[in-house]
Amino acid sequence: MARLTITLDDNLHQALKEAAARQGRTIGTIIEESLQFRGIKPMSSARELVAQSKLASYLSESDATDLAVAETRAHRQSQQK
Repeated sequence: MARLTITLDDNLHQALKEAAARQGRTIGTIIEESLQFRGIKPMSSARELVAQSKLASYLSESDATDLAVAETRAHRQSQQK
């Protein structure tokens, strides 16, 4: 597992610590879930999605990849609004 050092505003850091304590979870867990919610996932997840799409359709690998990328971008844009 990789380690990461980030700089947060003191108030945000305190809020994060309090949320973790209140929820009985670690700060790392909350950050990982937040990243996944924002659509940041390992490349293996994207490859798995493409493979599933390909099996469920008659698309070529290239077309399935293009579709997965388009859908991911559309989802991320809708989350930013």
